[in-house]
Amino acid sequence: MTTLIEVEELAALLEAPEPPVLLDVRWRLAGPPGIEDYRAGHLPGAVFVDLDRDLSGPPGPAGRHPLPDAEAFQQAMRAAGVSADRQVVVYDDADSTAAARAWWVLRYFGHPRVRVLNGGYRAWVAAGRPVTDRPATPEPGDFTARPGALPVLDAAGAAAVAERGVLLDARAAERYRGEVEPIDPVAGHIPGAVSAPTTGNVGPDGRFLPPERLRERFASLGVDRAVEVGAYCGSGVTAAHQVLALELAGFPAALYVGSWSNWVADPANPVATGEE
Repeated sequence: MTTLIEVEELAALLEAPEPPVLLDVRWRLAGPPGIEDYRAGHLPGAVFVDLDRDLSGPPGPAGRHPLPDAEAFQQAMRAAGVSADRQVVVYDDADSTAAARAWWVLRYFGHPRVRVLNGGYRAWVAAGRPVTDRPATPEPGDFTARPGALPVLDAAGAAAVAERGVLLDARAAERYRGEVEPIDPVAGHIPGAVSAPTTGNVGPDGRFLPPERLRERFASLGVDRAVEVGAYCGSGVTAAHQVLALELAGFPAALYVGSWSNWVADPANPVATGEE
């Protein structure tokens, strides 16, 4: 089973006797809430999942989007109809930023069959596929959240990867350089990290680049199967997109979930600016 799914394959699966659970994860950092997009129109049968509420814990020193509590996540996924033996497909508006967070959190908590709709809602509509404004009413699922199925980094681990491997900073280049910081209280990056904005993982239509082009991109940044690789961003959302792109390219990587918002919560952590 591949990590991505295209519109035509998803359309066929939704007509099958055992269709996948479909999760709508549309979200924007600055709002408005994704539920408004969902109510205006969504894929038939899709259940809305709120990234801030369902895919994250409360913000604090651990970061703006820390891992959710296992029990709370389990309850949210069961309410959305997620079961262990049923495939899950997640989508957002187009570029898979929020969908990748859902993919990563579900995988981290042990679900083995999660795929991302390549191109998201925009690709579905562009293909002439049907949408609805009718809310889904799924049967409760039986998913059990078991944390630890994917590798994670804390601040010390991220610093170690930056020193001995490759730590990719998924934010915009100007945030990496410390020229602007619109969200967190300190500008800059983790010393030794490499700038790798996630916008470079997708084309203008929001679809992921082919695996060979992703491999070329990450190889040019120093990524290799022989070295340890990690990813971080502002709060662990776009970094999940980076981990997904790395998987598509054939490179396993750990996610620093707390990311920059956790790093700068400790004034003892060093901060670098400019190019490296």
